Amino acid sequence: MITVLSLLQSIVLLVLSVIHINWVLGGTWGFNKVLPTNNEGKRMLNPTRMDSAIVAIGLLLFAIFYLLKGDFVNFSLPNYLLNYTGWVISSIFLLRSIGDFKYIGLFKRIKTTEFAVLDSKYYSPLCLVLGIIGIT
Repeated sequence: MITVLSLLQSIVLLVLSVIHINWVLGGTWGFNKVLPTNNEGKRMLNPTRMDSAIVAIGLLLFAIFYLLKGDFVNFSLPNYLLNYTGWVISSIFLLRSIGDFKYIGLFKRIKTTEFAVLDSKYYSPLCLVLGIIGIT
């Protein structure tokens, strides 16, 4: 079962990494829908291409980690490193799902913007699921 979950996580993280790489290369697909805004429509985050590149690399490394954890890649790491890294990655996604209590996450106060609706419906639940699955 862990193998299936690791593969699923790797695929999801790889897709998210590719989306971020698209933004690094100048693509705009979905870009405006993934940035939190206030009630007046002003963006609360203005990421640069470098920011997107850092996130893309991180997501790619997370995907590779889950391929290692699921034994899809023949490379041996000490168990303690696999465990701690898994906890760190899971913590990142769990914290993202909780959010900042204002614009992002399950406990946000601003809930009516386009981003907030999508965040409540898709982004935060996905992060919560990735965080929970990663703990296993």
